[in-house]
Amino acid sequence: MKENPIHIKFANAQNPTAEFDLLKLEELLGRTDLDHSQYHLHLVEFYMIILFLDGEGVHTIDFKEHSYKKGTILTIRKDQIHKFHKSNSTKGIVLLFTDDFLVSYLEKLESLKALQLFNEILNAPKVELKKEELNDTSNLLHRIDREYFHINDNYSLGIIRSELHILITNLYRIKSKQSQNSDNRKYLSEFITFQNLVEAHATQYTKVKEYGKLIGVSTKTLNTITKTIVNKSAKEFIDDICTKQIKRLLINTDLPIKEIAYDSGFEETTNFYKYFKRQTGLTPEQFRTTFH
Repeated sequence: MKENPIHIKFANAQNPTAEFDLLKLEELLGRTDLDHSQYHLHLVEFYMIILFLDGEGVHTIDFKEHSYKKGTILTIRKDQIHKFHKSNSTKGIVLLFTDDFLVSYLEKLESLKALQLFNEILNAPKVELKKEELNDTSNLLHRIDREYFHINDNYSLGIIRSELHILITNLYRIKSKQSQNSDNRKYLSEFITFQNLVEAHATQYTKVKEYGKLIGVSTKTLNTITKTIVNKSAKEFIDDICTKQIKRLLINTDLPIKEIAYDSGFEETTNFYKYFKRQTGLTPEQFRTTFH
């Protein structure tokens, strides 16, 4: 029987209609009542912002380990794979929310900026806050905590939504100062359209011209777009997304390699092996053993 990847849906037992939640990181790390292990790779169907307030360690996002210390913020977008690592000293705050909670209330330009903050292809998922930035962020999160846990009236979610927008905008500003974002780059909206299509159809369409037809542009234009934004050819970008999706199947399912090859658009398993080894330097079995 085919097994699906471990998808963690947004669930708020305290307020099922809120589409937002706030947790203490140390309490989350110690929970044993979850339907999945927070220490195994899992795919989240919502957005996360993690602020580390004490301790040092690493957090894995899409198979890459990111170190953290006091003042580190990690952003995880919907449909990314991540996992926590065990720690007795780590403390912090975790914000969880759906795209509908925030984005549906913003204008198009603000929505683009909000989503871009979480786009690991455009921005590194890690922000290191300076002392003043950490103080400002902590104060903002304290206001959210107060609204959520103590006031909790008919106005609270609206206020939390506004505070969350301020937080994201502030983080966006910090990344802009660090030259980590692509706010003023030409072709940004076109690139995001292309990215969304590739992420949705990477195993169905593998050729640049197929995406060009979907978008209504030439292969030359698509190559110009990807070169401008991520300094890669369109084909290299498609291969990167396809490889990431194969990795997710290898780690998050027990499917046989042959079935993963077929699900990834390869009719011949031999070609699948050659492709994956060329992209990662590992065979599918070696990758699965390394990251399981």
